Amino acid sequence: MQPHDTLPYALPHLTDQERITRATELRERLAMRRSCRYFSDAPVPREVIEQAILAAGSAPNGANHQPWHFAVVSSPEAKRAIREAAEEEERAFYAGKASEEWLDALGPLGTDADKPFLETAPWLIVVFAQRKGGIEEDGQTQNYYVNESVGIACGLLLATLHEAGCATLTHTPSPMGFLRSICGRPEHEKPLMIVVVGQPAPDATVPVHAVRKKPLEQIASWL
Repeated sequence: MQPHDTLPYALPHLTDQERITRATELRERLAMRRSCRYFSDAPVPREVIEQAILAAGSAPNGANHQPWHFAVVSSPEAKRAIREAAEEEERAFYAGKASEEWLDALGPLGTDADKPFLETAPWLIVVFAQRKGGIEEDGQTQNYYVNESVGIACGLLLATLHEAGCATLTHTPSPMGFLRSICGRPEHEKPLMIVVVGQPAPDATVPVHAVRKKPLEQIASWL
């Protein structure tokens, strides 16, 4: 094993109460996040998207290989191509590929094969997982804990966008291979999701079912 260089690491000193206050305030803001399916075409500054991606790029990851790529789509032509391909897959999903159990689970959310938000929202961020490449992105070096790493990065991406006052939606058509072609990405990258970013339409709504969250005692145990 090769020797490695180190840097000092420290955090600002906070009292216990300051830690609790910070954690509570952030939790309360993040609790307002919703998956939005009704977007306006109001612009969002590119700098917001850049900062959110930089925040995502700070996520912990396997061997610091940072196995992600964020393809940012804003051109009407590319958004239309993504919508057309996604809706083709979604029509097949709702017409028979999905089990009745899966469709029943989606029922309270009111989703269907029509995805106009893929064209209406000003930004689509297509998230790719890099199975190979390493920190130099040579396309050959093995990457590690790829799905876990990219999943954490997506969480930071969504949290930052919400903090910036943006509405978001994670969209995962299946299969998603068409995204690799449209975005011009190599074969060793796997598309994981489309993050739709913008402002909610004036008449936007969310399903009541989506607001139901499990309580702390159900999602945590203390040993």
